[in-house]
Amino acid sequence: MDRIKEKLSLLPQSPGCYLMKNSDGNIIYVGKAKKLKNRVSSYFRGTHTGKTAKMVSEIADFEYITVHSEMESLILEANLIKQYNPKYNILMKDDKSYPYIELTNEKVPRLKVVRSLSRKRNQKYLYGPYPNVTAARSVVNLLNRIYPVRKCNTYEKKPCLYYYIGQCLGYCTNQVDISKIEEMRHDIIRFLNGDHSLVTQKLKEQMDMYSTNMEYEKALELKQLLDYINITLAHQQVEISDLLARDIFGIYVDRGYLSIQVFFIRGAKIVERHSKIMPLLDDIENQFMRYIADFYNHNLKPKEILIPDIDVADVLGKYLDVSVKIPQKGDKHKLVLLANQNAKIALDEQFDLIQKDESKTSDANEELRQLLGLEHLDRIEIFDNSNLFGSFNVSGMVVFINGKPSKNDYRKFKITNDKNDDYGTMREVIYRRYFRVLKDNLVRPDLIIVDGGIGQIRIAKEVIDSLGLSILVAGLKKDDHHATNQLLTIDKVYDIDKRSNLFYLLERMQDEVHNFTISYHKKIRSKGSLASILDNVDGIGKKRKEALLKKYHTITKMKTASDEELSKIIPLNVAHNLLDYLNSID
Repeated sequence: MDRIKEKLSLLPQSPGCYLMKNSDGNIIYVGKAKKLKNRVSSYFRGTHTGKTAKMVSEIADFEYITVHSEMESLILEANLIKQYNPKYNILMKDDKSYPYIELTNEKVPRLKVVRSLSRKRNQKYLYGPYPNVTAARSVVNLLNRIYPVRKCNTYEKKPCLYYYIGQCLGYCTNQVDISKIEEMRHDIIRFLNGDHSLVTQKLKEQMDMYSTNMEYEKALELKQLLDYINITLAHQQVEISDLLARDIFGIYVDRGYLSIQVFFIRGAKIVERHSKIMPLLDDIENQFMRYIADFYNHNLKPKEILIPDIDVADVLGKYLDVSVKIPQKGDKHKLVLLANQNAKIALDEQFDLIQKDESKTSDANEELRQLLGLEHLDRIEIFDNSNLFGSFNVSGMVVFINGKPSKNDYRKFKITNDKNDDYGTMREVIYRRYFRVLKDNLVRPDLIIVDGGIGQIRIAKEVIDSLGLSILVAGLKKDDHHATNQLLTIDKVYDIDKRSNLFYLLERMQDEVHNFTISYHKKIRSKGSLASILDNVDGIGKKRKEALLKKYHTITKMKTASDEELSKIIPLNVAHNLLDYLNSID
């Protein structure tokens, strides 16, 4: 602590970033500040509660980097968080991305549902966000029914089914009037911008025509489409005269948590809203600014952002290259107050659930750390093996960070030794994983858990020791009813209270790795079974088998393919033989 006091006295009153480290030298938190001395010193003054208190208790040292401006510190902070992925910054991240509809900027446009905005896209033709993928696909299907836009990814050599049922103008024939295409593009853009009047009018006219002609089934179908527009797409109207795309942020702070609410306003309507509640580990300005900056790494930036009266508008506006405003009066100010109110409601409603989740995750993780006598327990890697009588041998690894699954870190292993040898499988997967950890200098876990007894633990520990690593290995043992009842290490057995949060956490880990591994095993087995079946069909050699496997991943898909489809890959007579054989087996 004396060393920290000495370093605090040397901190400058200038903008920059600070990096908090634990006793192992690992970076656990990255922050930014207008004045480094004031901000960093605040962590070591007074008393803290909740997550802040836990983080401060782990700080053994810190570093800092000075910059010229707050804007530079925001950019540097984002880069440092991306580089080090500190565990306490993860608590404040929000990786949720919403689906959008893309009207492709092609000569003949197509409608697509997209989620990733990291790839280079013409954002002029992206519309949304939508509540979920189903909602976005429903809108695309609706527009595809009404407008004969192009449905195929690549132009076919002749008109397809969509042309003959009137849902495509046959663009592959090159006989389409360009003006019709531009008219469709204009109508679709109007609809996606929130003006549904033109489409509604067209549907009513077609519905009246079908009713007059006594084609009641078609008329009913159009009425259902109209109901979908009026009920599902008629969102809450807001009192703003323009149709500018804008996002409105509201905040509320209480009991050591920051609640953020976002309203997405498109076409003067609230099309969606988003809520996030996180521990308050920094001052409100910095944490709010960091959240918004990260939020638009995953979601489309609007033309305007409205925020509460927090002094971050100028820096955020320059960073995002978007107009960021703090309205003081009028309808926009009322919307910000409404967002603040919704942020408060969300925190009040969810606080008990958040506390229960904390007990089942981070608190249970802390209980496990104390039980095993570990100094740190941030990252746990859990392994499971699966095979079918020695065939299709695979392993899976799942990762829990601070008691919660980190799905981006999950890994699959296809085992080279195709025998029913659990110990050999464990030896191979542990060696492959931690040789890679050493070779590529990856993050090392604080604990390894294998799904098995003392034999599996010994094998894993032998491999870990041979690689010169010092990582505790434990195992989860099941009782006669196939329920987890004990945690084992090489020299100790721990009985776990089945009513405890620790038991809940261990059981969740075991279920997660088992389901992940079984899912991979089924996929491998399905491909392997199909490959074996193809070996029994005359006329299918190695190249044809690879082509069929690439196109059809399952027996079901191949069975439903027509002779004509299969003949694009294999000769027609071989296609007949294949289908006959597939239909003859169960």
